[in-house]
Amino acid sequence: MSFVLLLSNTIPFRSLLSIKAIVFLSLLLSGCFDRYRTTDSLCHDNPSLCQSLNLNDGQCRIQRTNLIWQRYDTLQTPTDEHKFKELKLTKEYQFCLEYAAIIEPTELKQRKTKRIQALYHSYESIERLNQELRLSQDPHIIYYRWSQGDQIAKQQFIALEGNKELEHPELQLALASYYIKKDKTKTLDILHHSLSLYKTNDNININILRSLATLYYQQNNEYAAYVWTTIAITHQPNNNQKSVNSSVKNKFNLTDNERQRLEITAFEIIAALKRGQYTRTEITAQLQ
Repeated sequence: MSFVLLLSNTIPFRSLLSIKAIVFLSLLLSGCFDRYRTTDSLCHDNPSLCQSLNLNDGQCRIQRTNLIWQRYDTLQTPTDEHKFKELKLTKEYQFCLEYAAIIEPTELKQRKTKRIQALYHSYESIERLNQELRLSQDPHIIYYRWSQGDQIAKQQFIALEGNKELEHPELQLALASYYIKKDKTKTLDILHHSLSLYKTNDNININILRSLATLYYQQNNEYAAYVWTTIAITHQPNNNQKSVNSSVKNKFNLTDNERQRLEITAFEIIAALKRGQYTRTEITAQLQ
């Protein structure tokens, strides 16, 4: 506060009020963020978020921590979006627990019991969240319900085709999955459109790239298949790219000159994707 008093001799009253407001707001925000610096402090003040989990257990620590903080976000803002995030993190936690529950602790046998109790709690939480989201109109959630076998959700999702609600790469990929056995030409159109929706430096879903490579290969468009396979390889995490490239080359009956020219096209597309400026590129059997 001495900082404000010192400035009061040199700054107009209106400006001084603004500075006081900024200082007060900074202190207020600092207090909000500092309130829960650790998961333990969050659980201490909000035991309902944590008490049914396998606390003080080294197993599933990361998944458990992520879930606790998301539960807190949902508690503060109980929107469908937050509930859906909580649902996905609960499933990740459940998956970890299913493995951890069969591990026999070397000490403190009650840890295994606690893991099993937490596992049952995760099933109950997933069921509760599914019920709360069953009428959601969020297209991501509608697609999730479809992926779980809900045929009504499937029809709801397909009915959104052409609407701005589906203008998202992941949702376009979901739409492509519906048409892949019905209309391969339309599927290609949708997949290319999905790539055009990515922004600068977005993480590209490799399944879109693999689907393009597969569809072109099935259509005997070897050049396009090679290009999209090359692009998919560059987006594949943790790969031995040199050995993968060698394996791919053996699957395509191309000359060295053809490969070189196609790889130029592939890296031009990769650069466009990275910039968020992809436009459909036709790669036919006739190289220009």
